[in-house]
Amino acid sequence: MGASEFVVCVKSEGYEASLEPRKIYRVIEDPKAASKSLLRVVDESGEDYLYPTQFFVPIDIPEEAIAAFPAAT
Repeated sequence: MGASEFVVCVKSEGYEASLEPRKIYRVIEDPKAASKSLLRVVDESGEDYLYPTQFFVPIDIPEEAIAAFPAAT
């Protein structure tokens, strides 16, 4: 997985309460997690958690639309 700031969820098996397929999520950079094929995203709880990278596909968001996403803290 590259350094995309946003991803779209393509599956959520086992995490249905936390992830919605076809929804865009903000990525929190976490090199240690990435080395273990995990991706840190801000999920439906509003907190950041680790999920398998294969659950997501990186996407580009137009600059004008980025302000519509809550900032990750």
